[in-house]
Amino acid sequence: MNSKRPSSVHIREVGPRDGFQNEPELIPTADKIRLINALGRSGFKRIEVASFVRPDVIPQLSDGREVLNGIDVPDDVQLMVLVPNSKGLDNALGLRDKFHEVAIFVSASETHNLRNVNRTVSQTMADNEVMAKRIVAEDLGCSAVIATSFGCPFEGAIPLDQTLVLAEQFAAAGVTEIGFGDTTGMANPAYVSEFFTAALDRLPGVEVTAHFHNTRGQGLVNAYAALEVGCTSFESSFGELGGCPVPAGSTGNIATEDLVSMFHEMGVQTGLDLSAVIDAARAAQTVLGRKLTSHSIIAGPIDWAPAAS
Repeated sequence: MNSKRPSSVHIREVGPRDGFQNEPELIPTADKIRLINALGRSGFKRIEVASFVRPDVIPQLSDGREVLNGIDVPDDVQLMVLVPNSKGLDNALGLRDKFHEVAIFVSASETHNLRNVNRTVSQTMADNEVMAKRIVAEDLGCSAVIATSFGCPFEGAIPLDQTLVLAEQFAAAGVTEIGFGDTTGMANPAYVSEFFTAALDRLPGVEVTAHFHNTRGQGLVNAYAALEVGCTSFESSFGELGGCPVPAGSTGNIATEDLVSMFHEMGVQTGLDLSAVIDAARAAQTVLGRKLTSHSIIAGPIDWAPAAS
């Protein structure tokens, strides 16, 4: 492979939203705040912290307002919230001064989109275009996430062009970052190379972000494949927390600490303190009262790995 490997990358921590939402037992708000504060002191410049969804749909995230009001992270940390629709955006904008970026989303798969948000892709995109313009008008960062970008458990393989057309629609609406989600862990490294080569070519001026799940054990190798063709933006979740509630069995995101460990051992800079990220993941393990599945929680960092800044 002709590597276009970058020397540094950006990683957004999504555990406080994408990770926590899959936990069956309610996590006390004070513990969420403590864990987010620890992540903020680990060197992250971007953290997804809350979602403005209906509390009866995802009770775990019903304390988003309290979390945003309670966290205390360095001033240079950009906080993101996710909204599912215009009503959610209305609620989020009531706390306009507490965050910096808003994420909107759609599934590349029609079936997954219907099961996830009970709307067609075209209905979701119509609302997304309205929301994107509102978000930009508020002088907030506007990011988009395309779920099931690499495959759908209901529809199978998703044509590359089907996903990238949606991405181009987002870009035309003013979105400046687009995350491609391997929502149920169906990507493979060969296709990831093809996909991100095309995405980086077709989306000039847009930050292209890779978001992989480790459902079938290929999360890190997929991240490596994206890195090698020039992707510089990634999302991950400390402790390998998360997953997708539709369908069952779709387990967690790549563990942030494992992703950072791999990058650092390759000499790719992340700006993160790996030991501090591992400490935060271990603290989450204590809060949840169960063993988490990342490798670095057990093994720790490699002492001789090159320092990354």
